[in-house]
Amino acid sequence: MKILYATSEAVPFCKTGGLADVAGSLPPALAAEGAEIAVVLPLYRRIKERFGDQLYFECYDYVDLAWRHSYCGLFSLQKDGVTWYFLDNEQYFDRSELYGYMDDGERFAFFSRAVVRMLGHLKFWPEVIHCNDWQTALVPIYLKDDGVREERFRTVRTVLTIHNIEYQGRYNPYILGDLFGLDSGWAKDGTLLMDGDVNLLKGAILCADAVTAVSPTYANELKMAYFAHRLEGIISKCEYKLSGVLNGIDMKLYDPETDPRIAVNFSPRDMTGKDEDKAVLQRMLGLRQEPHTPIVAIVSRLVSHKGLDLICEVLHDMMELPIQLVVLGKGDRKYEEFFHWAAQQHSGRMAVRLDYNEDLSMAIYAGADLFLMPSKSEPCGLSQMIAMRYGTVPIVRETGGLKDTVQPYESWRDSGNGFTFTNYASGDMLYVIREAVYLYKDYPDVFGRLRQRAMQCDFSWARSAREYLGIYAGITGRHWPVAGSAETSAAGENAPEAVEAFAVKNVAPETAEAVHAEHAAPKDAPAAEEAVPEAARRPAVKESAAKPKAVRRKAAAKPQTKKKGPAAKEPPAAE
Repeated sequence: MKILYATSEAVPFCKTGGLADVAGSLPPALAAEGAEIAVVLPLYRRIKERFGDQLYFECYDYVDLAWRHSYCGLFSLQKDGVTWYFLDNEQYFDRSELYGYMDDGERFAFFSRAVVRMLGHLKFWPEVIHCNDWQTALVPIYLKDDGVREERFRTVRTVLTIHNIEYQGRYNPYILGDLFGLDSGWAKDGTLLMDGDVNLLKGAILCADAVTAVSPTYANELKMAYFAHRLEGIISKCEYKLSGVLNGIDMKLYDPETDPRIAVNFSPRDMTGKDEDKAVLQRMLGLRQEPHTPIVAIVSRLVSHKGLDLICEVLHDMMELPIQLVVLGKGDRKYEEFFHWAAQQHSGRMAVRLDYNEDLSMAIYAGADLFLMPSKSEPCGLSQMIAMRYGTVPIVRETGGLKDTVQPYESWRDSGNGFTFTNYASGDMLYVIREAVYLYKDYPDVFGRLRQRAMQCDFSWARSAREYLGIYAGITGRHWPVAGSAETSAAGENAPEAVEAFAVKNVAPETAEAVHAEHAAPKDAPAAEEAVPEAARRPAVKESAAKPKAVRRKAAAKPQTKKKGPAAKEPPAAE
């Protein structure tokens, strides 16, 4: 199965949030399951600076977006059994940050357009393009639009993953043609129009062949007005093609037994290193050296939906408990000022760092005892999984992926892997914090067993990869072992109890909006492969003899914008 994964960020190349972690981990997991996978993302300045000497120049062409006729370079890199493609245009992507510019709509419209128009230059013609959030939401729309004129685009199926529905890509409808190069019919028939605005995410939900959310609970929450940010009607309409697939983490990267980023390594069998990491963290942050006082940690963006209002309401009561509090993150000014003031009031017992610091965050995961995530909404959340991996027991509100990954502690049967509360109420949160603190203080053996259960949870990507492959199979008509089947049940034995097997639906295309796909191979696409067992398929890996990494080809002068004319052809191959 040939899959192209389109994303606006991915580790280790660039990162602003959880999407990058997913995009960096899921494709290698898909490749390990036998899929032929490639990833495409913009060639940002920071990628050039860090990985420029490893990039191989493939070709260049010109991409038409409305009246613009712009250069697009194609670079590649082989890593972890995956081909990573980078689309180059300095006008749009040679900037210090990934997002936050006035022309973000135009930048990612160009990226989505380039993904579709550069397909013929990739190593394979994809059966599925997997899109993520609003930055790539135009890909399914452009495929539908181009499919009316070019048969080859009708064979490509699309999957859209919603990582956070709050961000939808909303723009003035009067610029639909000028900015996105789409005719007014896309707005008049309601595909792209929402509350008077062009809504890219809505259009992608309607046009994609399958829609996924990053946890089963979040998929159900999206049908509710409270969580869906005005899109609950569209989600309910497309419920037949909606699935929830829980995100995972890189279990090798986040391994306390081998992680070089923490001061002292440890494991569930030998937790002495955890105590030393706690002492190191206390020294780093200027906290009192109290080994038997639990450290409660918060590593988060300081924004409202992270539940920080609850913490602000009862912080004074929290600090009356025998705890130390650590806060790492930045965000809204009101929260930054509040935590800065609170740290001054509780010197030696509370430390605040208003920053994004990966090294410090790993020290916190390794050295803290409890991890607080009282989110108002949380599509999946990765922090609680990382915290559990390092023996830091989570305290979470039961929403989204937090509910799917954290099982509440039950004293009567000594079970669970964390502490949870249901209502978005500061009193409920404070009650659970008290329960966790006193379990740590009064029943260290019980808390130790709870900590070990948390560390032994399997949050690897293998399970999620199999579920995604089942979804791809459903929309393409290809056979693939579905997660939960007899073929994969043995591999999923160690999955966390809280994660239920999520049924994968065979998804039909949107009949009202879609152009019916023909099953014939595209004229310009590579010829169909002979049928071979899926296990025998190998990931797409460029032969080093044909295209060595050390060889770099440079394009001639790269004009950013030219008058419309015939597309530039690929330079002669250097082989």
